Amino acid sequence: MTTPAPDLHLPDLHLDDIARSCVVLHVRMTARAVTRAYDEAMRPSGLKITQFVLLSALSTGAWRSVTELAERFALERTSLTRNLQLLAAEKLIEPVDCKGRALTYAVTEKGRAAIEAAIPYWRAAQDRIEGGLGQQRWSETRDNLKAIRRAAREVG
Repeated sequence: MTTPAPDLHLPDLHLDDIARSCVVLHVRMTARAVTRAYDEAMRPSGLKITQFVLLSALSTGAWRSVTELAERFALERTSLTRNLQLLAAEKLIEPVDCKGRALTYAVTEKGRAAIEAAIPYWRAAQDRIEGGLGQQRWSETRDNLKAIRRAAREVG
């Protein structure tokens, strides 16, 4: 017995509901839109937002390993490693000797200069997006995003 072909002209109401309510779809769409906005604002600095955030995080010196950094920022270790290699190739960071097999990086003087030059562009993007939401709404949104991350960790 064969299954009849679906009528491609009729919308599947379940799929419409998924598109309207899927958490991952909406979070990813938002992340891409925000990333594009920051990347565009930061273009004159020569850094992408991902590079700026990594450089800023590394400049604190708080990371004992690439794995720890990946876990803290919920990044795939392979993606993080690739981004770190690109920053190292640009001489913005350099590897630091650690105990055992752990690997970490330090921001170079060139990297610190890049961070300083990029801050005004980051601030402009931050102010535009935060200003568009309002401080109270952004604070609530940030708290809601944290709650989504916690819920996702419980599912995963």
